[in-house]
Amino acid sequence: METLIVLLFSLAIVLLIISFFGKDKVAKLEEDLEQMTLTYMQDIYQLKKKVKILEEEFVIQDDPVPPVKDQSTVTSNDIEPIHEILKSQVLSLYSQGLTLDQIARQSSLTKEQTLSVIEQQRMRGE
Repeated sequence: METLIVLLFSLAIVLLIISFFGKDKVAKLEEDLEQMTLTYMQDIYQLKKKVKILEEEFVIQDDPVPPVKDQSTVTSNDIEPIHEILKSQVLSLYSQGLTLDQIARQSSLTKEQTLSVIEQQRMRGE
């Protein structure tokens, strides 16, 4: 009877020692899951950057460049309404701290039109 107890006790110790040196499958799964999550997040980040670039190109290509008119012949009746996408682009660039000249070049509007859009937004905000 005592030999059986000693044998079972020694078997338990051997199994305990083996369990410390055995591979931890849960840790491997956690590591694999973490790696997959990082890869997934990198892919999403790249896709978001590409979508942003495509959206910017779409806005630029969607808005035709207005014909150049002589400043002396432009009257208040000749000014075409400004598209809402251009207005939001102007306000976004203005909030980023760009100058009126830079905003006008990027949005293909005149400096006066750019200033008008900003002033309209200020009046709505007040």
